[in-house]
Amino acid sequence: MPLRVLYVDDEPDIREIVSLSLSLDPDIEAETAPSGAAALERAKTGNLDLILLDVMMPEMDGPTTLGHLRAEPGTASIPVAFVTARTQHHEVEHFRGLGAVGVVAKPFDPMTLAQTVRNLHATAG
Repeated sequence: MPLRVLYVDDEPDIREIVSLSLSLDPDIEAETAPSGAAALERAKTGNLDLILLDVMMPEMDGPTTLGHLRAEPGTASIPVAFVTARTQHHEVEHFRGLGAVGVVAKPFDPMTLAQTVRNLHATAG
């Protein structure tokens, strides 16, 4: 069964890069969402193994989106990782404290992103 991943970012170019890089792995099905609100709607429909959330987004940032996901019984157990340039140790620990399974550093390497996603999912399981 493929690993179903939702990538959430307000930047269309970044969503496209992530979608393309994850599609290089035949065992990953990637979807994208342009906002925290869209991610919440998509998550409610189920069948997600991991959500990758950009931290800095207008209207509803990544940490706020994670809070909403955790507050809903239907989405509370979906593993979430943040994607951010803010990767100092104390920042990563803060994101883990919010309930994230990990952090993907921006800029990321598109050639290794699929393996990073697999590792995050394995850690969450």
